[in-house]
Amino acid sequence: MRNYRDLQVWSKAHHLTLELYRISRQFPREETYGITSQLRRAAVSIGANLAEGCGRRTSSELARFVRIAMGSASELDYHLLLSRDLGFMAADEFTRATSALIEVRKMLTSFLNSVEEQIETQSRAAGTA
Repeated sequence: MRNYRDLQVWSKAHHLTLELYRISRQFPREETYGITSQLRRAAVSIGANLAEGCGRRTSSELARFVRIAMGSASELDYHLLLSRDLGFMAADEFTRATSALIEVRKMLTSFLNSVEEQIETQSRAAGTA
């Protein structure tokens, strides 16, 4: 078990979520249950899945939740694009959010690679025991 708050990727994802909540307050009222909700849910899902994965007992379970977080990051990428194209986000807000998301996605990939290496190492060690 790990403390998700110690993960730099979780911290970055959390700050991105807070920023997207701030930005999406300006979205049209009729989008409250549309793109506003979808964008927020995808952003929240990244950090929440990292937290849940860290609370699991095995590295394999953690890896599964990191993969789910990666899927949520991909979903968020589309929601950002759609929000910009619908005129709900200013160009500079879109650029900042997208840059932050790219960084989070790279960090998720690195974290998953690290966890998978740990799983491989544990598997080899169990095979020689």
